[in-house]
Amino acid sequence: MTAYHADSTDLSDKEVLTWDLFGTASRELAQQVADSDFDPEIIIAVARGGLLPGGALSYALGVKLSDAINVEFYTDVHETLPDPVLLAPLLDTESIQGRRLLVVDDVADSGRTLALVLDLLGTHGADTRSAVLYAKSATIVEPDFVWRHTDEWIVFPWSAQAPVTPAGTLTESSTPPA
Repeated sequence: MTAYHADSTDLSDKEVLTWDLFGTASRELAQQVADSDFDPEIIIAVARGGLLPGGALSYALGVKLSDAINVEFYTDVHETLPDPVLLAPLLDTESIQGRRLLVVDDVADSGRTLALVLDLLGTHGADTRSAVLYAKSATIVEPDFVWRHTDEWIVFPWSAQAPVTPAGTLTESSTPPA
């Protein structure tokens, strides 16, 4: 089964981010960064969840340099690996030394993924700040910029449906919720 993280079968107890609201959230989060004393040179998205927010902030802030760092932690809804793991290809850490970095992710849930990334980038002499769409009260890292706080499960528009499959095949993960 290919995992996706929406768990959109019952939306009554979940935070639902629509595409329209994502546009608003991205602009408001970018405004927080712009209004601060931090002027990022490079946006680093935490893949996969931070890719779309990272791209949106890159455009909203006019920052052309962007990259991604690949981390796996969630394996399914409410299921994680014991610890977050860096995945190849790895970020070119030599090119970020001494630069101002904005690390972007979708959510600081436990905060362990964000802590891993911030610790790694901090060892390379970068001035690093973090921005997330959502932060939860259990996070071990308080991001520098947060659009909203919630303790609900979040349904993001980019992971609200199962991955597509070749035409004509239906799998358990591609069957839409009833």
